[in-house]
Amino acid sequence: MRLPRPETEGTLPVERAIRQRRTVRSFSSQALDLRQLSQLLWAAQGITGRRGTKRAAPSAGALFPMDVYAVVGEAAIPHLPAGIYHYEAPTHGVSLIAQGDLRQTVARASLSQMWMARAPLNIVITAEYDRARSKYGRRGARYAMIEAGHIGQNLFLQAEALNLRAGIVGAFHDRDLIRATKIPEAHEPLLVMPVGYAA
Repeated sequence: MRLPRPETEGTLPVERAIRQRRTVRSFSSQALDLRQLSQLLWAAQGITGRRGTKRAAPSAGALFPMDVYAVVGEAAIPHLPAGIYHYEAPTHGVSLIAQGDLRQTVARASLSQMWMARAPLNIVITAEYDRARSKYGRRGARYAMIEAGHIGQNLFLQAEALNLRAGIVGAFHDRDLIRATKIPEAHEPLLVMPVGYAA
């Protein structure tokens, strides 16, 4: 499914977004729209270069070992059924990985931090380390982790610019989260970011 075209000029200065950004753990049930999802995923891993070789977040050696998944709740985004979606950067679209509202399962895998399930959207950032190790050896895993931090900050600032709020979770059982999200075994989860309107 193709997403709406992302905006490349906003109304909130980056300095104000940095100053206002706060980690939030209490969300309202207010739905997001497809345009907001599009903008968030583009900020995480969207194509920014004319030739399709550059992304929104810097990547060591332009190897792009990261994958981004959207865990969408029931009635969380109109016209998008609940489920887990993989972001396809080259086409700026999403593909369905698993059907149903799996936010509670994701929260349970995240040491039962059930506040996460109240956010309409959870974004899971994963790394396939072998893509980075192919060039950098063992150090490639470190570069992938650094890249996850870049993506997380992009998401925080983009959420702020959309008048949304985001949380961030690094505490989870890796295997449980992989099973909960139905993602490939090689995609190691590094961060989960609940996103929505603050309660």
